[in-house]
Amino acid sequence: MNLKNAAILVIDDDQDVLTAVRLLLKTEAASVVTEKNPENLRWLLSKQSFDLIMLDMNFNSSINTGNEGLFWLRKIKELGSDAAVIMITAYGDIDLAVRSLKEGAADFMVKPWHNERLITAIKETLKQKGNAQLKNADKLPDSIIGSELLGASEPMQDIFYKINKIAPTDANILILGENGTGKDLIAKAIHQQSLRAEQAYIKVDVGALTESLFESELFGHKKGAFTDAREDRPGRFESANGGTLFLDEIGNISLHQQTKLLSVLQNRQVTRLGSNQSTPVDIRLICATNLPLSELANENRFRKDLIYRINTVEITVPPLRKRQDDIILLAKHFVQLYASKYLKPSLALQASAVEKLKQYHYPGNVRELQYTIERAVIMCDGENLAATDLIFSPMESASATVEEAGNLNLSTIEKNAILRVIEKHNGNITKAAKELGLTRTALYRRLSKYDI
Repeated sequence: MNLKNAAILVIDDDQDVLTAVRLLLKTEAASVVTEKNPENLRWLLSKQSFDLIMLDMNFNSSINTGNEGLFWLRKIKELGSDAAVIMITAYGDIDLAVRSLKEGAADFMVKPWHNERLITAIKETLKQKGNAQLKNADKLPDSIIGSELLGASEPMQDIFYKINKIAPTDANILILGENGTGKDLIAKAIHQQSLRAEQAYIKVDVGALTESLFESELFGHKKGAFTDAREDRPGRFESANGGTLFLDEIGNISLHQQTKLLSVLQNRQVTRLGSNQSTPVDIRLICATNLPLSELANENRFRKDLIYRINTVEITVPPLRKRQDDIILLAKHFVQLYASKYLKPSLALQASAVEKLKQYHYPGNVRELQYTIERAVIMCDGENLAATDLIFSPMESASATVEEAGNLNLSTIEKNAILRVIEKHNGNITKAAKELGLTRTALYRRLSKYDI
């Protein structure tokens, strides 16, 4: 942590001390806030995140026990601040200052001090804080698998346990969960932890493949097999040979496509379009869908024999609203990621921003949180992200009350209705269109019209 980027709070009932420190650090630190009354701590910490707090040991001239400093030190910790704390003490308070170190203070300074020594102490404290953060980051394997999949909540710990158990096997995996929950990251993590980690990892969004492209993309084709087949081309199964094949949105393929896929999985060999020769393939199969298992069990929708084939082990990813313990962990990860990407200074989340993040329901799950943080980092001009910097997806307005809806124009009401129905069906456009009484084409026109 660099002093130039640090936000510092100084709390002392001596105005001369506050003035001296403010003038000293004005050109050294990013921001310096001074306060005479420690009772205002809660309000200050809710408005801004501080990297370092200088805290006096005594605030009542008639009582010089120093216990006030210890009380407010504990209060800082209780309020959830991760700021390093330097205690300010007089000569007679050395014993109490040592006690404060045992209670979590980073250092103490004796009044009066030399300016150079104070700056050195602050720099050293910030450096130690930065080293501690890096050390904690190195411990993330307990709550992270791969390089991107984060989670400290109980549901995610259960998923990590399953990944560790099943990754070294060749069992076929079916990952279930709403859009934006990170199913693709789980698939990638399984591959990274598997015995095939050094081999190919091929991802295919099969739900986006048309009937005509399905076989060509997955199984490959020979030159001249169809009009645009100008050369021999291997399919994704062959490309993934020896590695892992991830079929995303498996729930959206037709029964005809399912039959073709089942044949390849049973025989473990593919036949390119335009060829009579079969090629053996050795792949680890991972599939994902936003459909619930109960819907996949509907034989009018999905073949049961294919379900059994792809579902040796099932992993269900909970929505972010059911992973409250992960929200701030993920938010801080994205803040750090995008601050680095967009060459921003070290950014911190204000208490107000943390509270807003915790209160939101995240219809778009982790993906919505990620884009919200990215937008906030791009637009932020300061060094702290406040609640006002966080602008959620238009889906936030989908929960508008009937009273609020009375003040909306027809376009807004229609847009909110579309958003609610799409959320209800987990992004399934076909079902949403049916419930809205529209054709898929008409619904797509409205999505384009309202920039959804």
